[in-house]
Amino acid sequence: MSVGLVVVSHSPKIAEGVRDLAAQMAADVRIVPAGGTDDGGIGTSLEVVMAAVESAQSGDGVVVLTDLGSAVMTAESVLEFLDDDARALVRIPDAPIVEGAVAAAVAAQTGADLDRVATDATAARGSPATSGAAAPGAGASPSAAASPSAADVDGPTRAGVGNDGTTATGTFTLTNKVGLHARPAAMLAQALGGLDADTRINGVDGASVMMLMTLAAGQGAPLTVEATGPDADRAVRTVEELVGRGFDEE
Repeated sequence: MSVGLVVVSHSPKIAEGVRDLAAQMAADVRIVPAGGTDDGGIGTSLEVVMAAVESAQSGDGVVVLTDLGSAVMTAESVLEFLDDDARALVRIPDAPIVEGAVAAAVAAQTGADLDRVATDATAARGSPATSGAAAPGAGASPSAAASPSAADVDGPTRAGVGNDGTTATGTFTLTNKVGLHARPAAMLAQALGGLDADTRINGVDGASVMMLMTLAAGQGAPLTVEATGPDADRAVRTVEELVGRGFDEE
């Protein structure tokens, strides 16, 4: 089981589209769209959202993502109809509906608890991808984000892996054609999120799908990994493995 998600939008198509996008990153997470009114029109419905929250609940809690202000009001109204125990297992974070849903889904896929899933959704609001700020190291080209140039990397996929027991580092070159787009970023975040290590990739949190996507790292770009903690070496090797096999893309 994992934390479930509910996507509340005034538009049924938007709710379903966000659900479909987030599900691509988290196949095992229950994500329920709650878009439109009872008759499928534009708006929100207390009954529709209530049913979605009940459907998404597996016992680990539910995070509700919303679009416009009245959707928040509808979701909050649902809480008033729940008993204390059920209410304690629902969070409505102040998060962007698309980026928040993706971040929350990836966190839930890794087995994160309710508060961590809600926190990751909220953090998506402050990421460069949603705030319009430049990504770390952004500049002349997407592949140069906060790391050495690809020409400085020894070998086609890796360079200089180091490990002293609690810290580990490595630099690996992206070989897949599209680079670090949403799906590979989700694979990295999921794999690293379950390890006991603080892992930074080109300076950003390796367990955050949104932060990884801000790197805009394309084919040939190096990913410099710095990990600390009991699973530091494993974290670096995990990145090496995923990059080395091209994230299973053609």
